[in-house]
Amino acid sequence: MGYSDIEKQAAVSKEVNAGTSQSSSRSLDFSSSASDDRNSHWQRFIDSFKPIDLEEDGIDTTNLSPMEKSILASAKHPLARRLKSRHLQMIAIGGSIGTGLFVGSGYALANGGPGAVLIGYVIVGYALLTVVNALGELSVQFPVSGSFNAFFTRFVDPSWGFCLALMYYVSWAISYPSEIIAAAMTIQFWNTSISPAVWVAIIWVVISSINLFGVKGYGEVEFVLSIIKVLAVIGFLILGICITCGVGDQGYIGGKYWHNPGAFNHGFKGVCSVFISAAFSFGGIELVALAAAETENPRKALPKATKQVFWRVTIFYLLTSIVIGCLVPYTNTDLLDGEGIAASPFVIAINQGGIKVVPHIMNAVIIVAVISVGNSSVYGASRTMASLAAQGLIPEVFGYIDRQGRPLVAIGITTLIGLLGFLVVNENEGAVFTWFFSVCSLASFFIWGFINLTHLRWRWALYAQGRSKDEIIFRSPLGTFGSWTGMALLIFIIAVLIWVSIFPIGESGADVVTFWQNCLSLPLIVVIFVAHKTYHKTWNHLWVKLDQIDLDTGRREINIEVLKQEIADEKQDLSEAPIWYRVYRFFC
Repeated sequence: MGYSDIEKQAAVSKEVNAGTSQSSSRSLDFSSSASDDRNSHWQRFIDSFKPIDLEEDGIDTTNLSPMEKSILASAKHPLARRLKSRHLQMIAIGGSIGTGLFVGSGYALANGGPGAVLIGYVIVGYALLTVVNALGELSVQFPVSGSFNAFFTRFVDPSWGFCLALMYYVSWAISYPSEIIAAAMTIQFWNTSISPAVWVAIIWVVISSINLFGVKGYGEVEFVLSIIKVLAVIGFLILGICITCGVGDQGYIGGKYWHNPGAFNHGFKGVCSVFISAAFSFGGIELVALAAAETENPRKALPKATKQVFWRVTIFYLLTSIVIGCLVPYTNTDLLDGEGIAASPFVIAINQGGIKVVPHIMNAVIIVAVISVGNSSVYGASRTMASLAAQGLIPEVFGYIDRQGRPLVAIGITTLIGLLGFLVVNENEGAVFTWFFSVCSLASFFIWGFINLTHLRWRWALYAQGRSKDEIIFRSPLGTFGSWTGMALLIFIIAVLIWVSIFPIGESGADVVTFWQNCLSLPLIVVIFVAHKTYHKTWNHLWVKLDQIDLDTGRREINIEVLKQEIADEKQDLSEAPIWYRVYRFFC
């Protein structure tokens, strides 16, 4: 080996050693950095289990009133903002399509006839359009934890906020085991040898697991299940029109069932009886607003999702009621006497058409729909309980949020209530759940009515404080007129439902048992409101004064003047767009 070769080797060795030294140095640095990162991650992991502390954010809450602390807490509640626009769109379109539409519509058809079902769905549908648009305006402006549950406290009165949110929680919590039972009984369409309690256990585990994945898991599951439900309803509408026009064993049907046995059963009382079934079918339509606090960009996603409700009401309820009325006479005995899936007008219509495979498909879709509503039950109940805790209306332990933004305590309590689904093996489970639901029977109508009232008080507060409507990010297309008319309709519906409950269809006189089964929530709401007012000694005021309503906390856009300019620019761009695009944006 020559000198030059030795020199070259030494040079290479020097470079290698230098590189190794640098690599070792980098490795030590990286190891040190990794150790620091691990410590930092571990510390963040530990800290994430601590409850929210407003003082840590530099906010002095010492001199704040309970109302101000409640508003601040609901605005800063650390729920994860992981829902995307597509999740919210599908939650709005098909989120709560379940047994109310697929099975409950049969009960409404039997009691009222096809004309009554259509009228009932139109009336309740319009009332809920006003509710969702009003709620959309408020939730885009204030995407806070609990949405309308927090708005009741903020814009009306804390006692009403506690009362109505508690009733809303109970509604969803009781709905959860009921939906599990419905799914288990629907599975028996295929298999009656296995105890329904086995299916209850499996479905309970599935739904509980979904909610433990957090809001992203809920959103993804609802996205898929909603697509299935929407496609199923659209498919049924197409098939139903084909059967009506002569495809199937019955030949041409047309509108003969609207003439014989007729469009109405039991007259005006039959129309009124449809309202409760319609409310059950539409139930959960407000979930899209409840999810606003966990949405990445509610300003963009929520208005679009809100507008989808119009199509949901029109296509999935009004058109469906017309098609079902053409295919199934209200005298069909299975509507009232059928067990589980056999009482579904969807399945009855397809069976009468002589189509063999589709009933199995519809049965599967109903199971999907029921699991979807059960999933929504846990979501709606847990977020409501967490919001109540954040507002200080119940002990703060119930508002415990983990590092993934999951209200674990609220989810845990709600899933435990789901174990009531094992009552499926009890021969009196129907009577038990009838009384469970009596606790919250009229609660939905009160909640929807108060949402309209909250919207009006928001607009009145803007005027009272000299603020301009130009700062409203998304204005309800129906405006205050919609809230006034929606509230009037809901008061009317409550009144006639009380009347029908006192003097039910088929009874010659008053029926005390039916009244309490349908209206037990009415005295309970009064008792809870009075108890809360008395306990907190707030009888000196019945509502929050308009000039004292907080119109800023909870906004994601802080600079009002910049916000106004952005809204004005968006309006200008829309006004210059083609007419077809403006019409599209109005409805979509």
